[in-house]
Amino acid sequence: MNRISRRLAAYLGRSVLLATLATWTVLLGFTSLIDFFNEVRDVGKESYSLSHAVLYVLLTMPTRMYELFPTVAVIGSLLGLGGLAARSELTAMRAVGVSRLQVGLASLLPLLGLTLLMVLNIETTGPAGQQRAEELANAKNKHMIVARGSGLWAREGDLFLNARGNSRPRVQDGRSWVELEDVRLYQFDDKGQLQSLAHARRAEHSADGWILREVERTHFLPRAVRVEKIASERWKTELDQATLAAQLARPRYLSSAELRSNIDYLKRNRLDALKFESAYWWHWFYPYNVVVLCLAVLPFAFGSLRSGGFGKRLFLGILVGIGGLLLQKMCVDLADVYRFDVRLAYLLPPLAIWALCWGWLAKRI
Repeated sequence: MNRISRRLAAYLGRSVLLATLATWTVLLGFTSLIDFFNEVRDVGKESYSLSHAVLYVLLTMPTRMYELFPTVAVIGSLLGLGGLAARSELTAMRAVGVSRLQVGLASLLPLLGLTLLMVLNIETTGPAGQQRAEELANAKNKHMIVARGSGLWAREGDLFLNARGNSRPRVQDGRSWVELEDVRLYQFDDKGQLQSLAHARRAEHSADGWILREVERTHFLPRAVRVEKIASERWKTELDQATLAAQLARPRYLSSAELRSNIDYLKRNRLDALKFESAYWWHWFYPYNVVVLCLAVLPFAFGSLRSGGFGKRLFLGILVGIGGLLLQKMCVDLADVYRFDVRLAYLLPPLAIWALCWGWLAKRI
């Protein structure tokens, strides 16, 4: 690329970057306000305060940015290039020898940089912030659920639960349950003194409630300590599967390494790992989605103004780009239902949208 083309590439990249950042700011602000208003409704429940609501919105912002970015990239690229087309600047660039391919690549460069930042975000900041936000949200309930390095901690009144082993939602033969391993139950009295300590090898929750397996319970009496061993017993508690599962393994908020670990564990135990595989491959296909969909909507920026005007082309381009993302999500859901390779669900819809835009639609705009 010659010197003039490099300058034009920088100009194109700057135009797309500014349009993308502006779009991102508007959409992120709008969705954050909606989330904040939803959280404000819960202020006053148990110990949930306004500061909790503000902090919750701030902590979930990295994952919100990640989820919004593919849509933002499509809209930003269309706004940036469409604005240049509306001022006939793209026509002038073509006149000095800049090809459509060069225009497309130049507009993609800043988007690729932002995509890389989002990939790093979902592997580091995003999951940590989301987990901390979910812990704050527990202030709305009388239960306290916290996932830390020492395992899963939960509280129900004067009873504290600590699961130090593997703690995962499990699915097998259409039946789902939560299984906690290496579980300890600490029961305190009203004065804060430890009354009993129970250690269970496993705790399982099904439709019939909780069952503790291989339990060793220690009772702390005023002048003695009594130990009893029980093969299995029912555990009466208001902590249900949904409450604990919300803090165990939520695939969309896990890093690629954590997802891979969960997939390996589930497959070793012949359990259904499709939801974790879907989230895992979404991480890998994320840059692909951004690149292919942004390239797919380029014909709407190059289209003739006489074919309906910039506003019409912008609207159609955004509709097609977002439609591609929705189509992909629908295919991923179908992969879950009909048990076909989820990688095809991620690969084919953006590719089909690209072929449609550069084939049939490119001749009509």
